[in-house]
Amino acid sequence: MVTKRDFYEVLGVSKTASADEIKKAYRKLALQFHPDRNKEAGAAEKFKEVTEAYEVLSDASKKQKYDQFGHAAFDPSTGFGGFGGGGQAYRQGPFTYSYSSNAGDMGGFDFGGFSDPFEIFEQFFGGGFSRQATKPRYSLSITFMESIKGVERKIVHQGKEHVIKVPAGVDDGTRIRYNEFDVTIDVKSDSVFKREGQDIFINHEISFTLAALGGQTEIPTVDGPINIKIRPGTQPHTMVRLRGKGVPYLRGRGIGDQYIRLIVKVPERLNREQRNLIEQLKQTL
Repeated sequence: MVTKRDFYEVLGVSKTASADEIKKAYRKLALQFHPDRNKEAGAAEKFKEVTEAYEVLSDASKKQKYDQFGHAAFDPSTGFGGFGGGGQAYRQGPFTYSYSSNAGDMGGFDFGGFSDPFEIFEQFFGGGFSRQATKPRYSLSITFMESIKGVERKIVHQGKEHVIKVPAGVDDGTRIRYNEFDVTIDVKSDSVFKREGQDIFINHEISFTLAALGGQTEIPTVDGPINIKIRPGTQPHTMVRLRGKGVPYLRGRGIGDQYIRLIVKVPERLNREQRNLIEQLKQTL
């Protein structure tokens, strides 16, 4: 029986690696072992291994299961269910979203039920590999909020107008296949919201007095501003989790969360009265 290597070991990262560190590690290894570039014996199997590792560790939900249960989390024989087979593609009329495909398309090379690594590779490096080289490709730029809520755009191809339906939850680099062309989604960065997988992160400043005494503060979400409670004695960089305020899953498996990092703002200048009050407080602590 072949024992799989630890996914963190495969990518050469630690268990505390950030999403960007995991992505950078995969990019480096994908370039090294991609079958279109590396014809050495065993390169294709190594590419399959790093792709499998990346697909788990780059997905917050899968990563959490892997950290808890290891490889058993994706082994159907253990009762966890695995990743499933060819029913992973998201189709909408003539469109196919490129986070999955069937292994049969790859000339008989079995990727173990994971999504097509060639398409992942194209998301990172802009294409140029085998299957879609002759197909016209358009870049569609959308805002961060449009990527969360979904949007429709129009593209003119060979004199004909096509309506592109971008579903809620698409990420930067997602590719939509049309009968005659491909569309790559370019999601603009947002000054407030930062996305990691299906979760959203923001930094939110609160005053020193609010952190000490507690109260309420208004914070932005993708569904509009809401008030949250600040507990007395809140420490700097405390994280608050809002369930269901993140990014929708493309395949309708729920919504991620929003995380708020509370930044306690300390006043840079104090008048005499304020300084005296703080001095008095200092004596009591």
